Amino acid sequence: MIRPPLPLLGVLTFVFLAGCSEEVAEEAPPQPVMVVQPQPASESIESYPGEVHARYEPELAFRIGGKVTERLVEAGDRVRKEQALASLDPQDVRLQLEGIRAQVAAAEANLRVARAERDRYKTLLDRQLVSRSQFDASDNAFRSAQARLQQAKAEFDVANNQVGYATLRATRDGVIAQRHIEVGQVVAAGQTAFVLAADGEREVAISLPEQAFERHAVGQEVSVELWSQPGRQYPGRIRELSPAADQQSRTYSARVAFTDAEVTAELGQSARVSIRSKAEVPLAVPLSAVTAEQGNAYVWRVKADATLERVRVRTGSFGESQVPVLEGLNADDWVVLAGVQLLHEGQAVRAVDRDNRSVVMAAQE
Repeated sequence: MIRPPLPLLGVLTFVFLAGCSEEVAEEAPPQPVMVVQPQPASESIESYPGEVHARYEPELAFRIGGKVTERLVEAGDRVRKEQALASLDPQDVRLQLEGIRAQVAAAEANLRVARAERDRYKTLLDRQLVSRSQFDASDNAFRSAQARLQQAKAEFDVANNQVGYATLRATRDGVIAQRHIEVGQVVAAGQTAFVLAADGEREVAISLPEQAFERHAVGQEVSVELWSQPGRQYPGRIRELSPAADQQSRTYSARVAFTDAEVTAELGQSARVSIRSKAEVPLAVPLSAVTAEQGNAYVWRVKADATLERVRVRTGSFGESQVPVLEGLNADDWVVLAGVQLLHEGQAVRAVDRDNRSVVMAAQE
């Protein structure tokens, strides 16, 4: 028996092993991937946190300035219409009232003298003992005295009102939402002392980001969920939308009114406002199916020959579990659900659904 040389035997062995390796690589089974089809977008709804407020929240302020001598209510106290809330030192306005009262008395006395003088000149004129010009002068003095008395009485009424303005009273029934003054503080006329949450309608205050402002409008229907009543949705509508953004938060404030006036919402309660988008968002895919690169969104789509291709898509606002797809996919496409970071273009795969059942591509049926 003739044995081949040892070097030749080594070469033959290497070639044999290499051929086996190529056969093993070619026969490697396709990688299983879990796939889903895009579904109608159920998360084309934007949610915003909010807080329950009163429909009317007037800012109460003194109509005159002065030093606060008494504060009768605290934040959270319930008040009735015309109930006294706080008082200013009335000494200055009372002194002013007394001074104008004296002016009224002087004007009345001056009017009596002017009236008597005019009557006397009238009698003398009838007897032709004085000229017509002398009588006209006395009549003008009388009319001027009348005007000065009328002016003094008007000033007295104003001063008398200011004495009443030294006591701040509630304009409506409600709850004191905020307090901004303390005893001993000197306040100016018109400076906010209290914020009153009036009884009656309740609404939710929310803040809309800049990118969402153009998608919403006054009168748009929404749904409201109170934190204290999870799962229960109350219909509402956007009643007010600020045209200017807040300088610090750069958000637009909005007020949402309840459609049902008998909603049991208490002041300060937390709420969530859900607004359905007006734009058409036909399809959506799970969050885990989307990857991003250089500002673009992509998904992996399974082609008819069971290989992968990376497809660029245009997405909408991300939801809690889904991403609305505006462009790039069809309803009958199959996209990879998970493990998308480990895939590459043209890779052979075996598609399975969530229940680990094989998915047959349409072209393979």
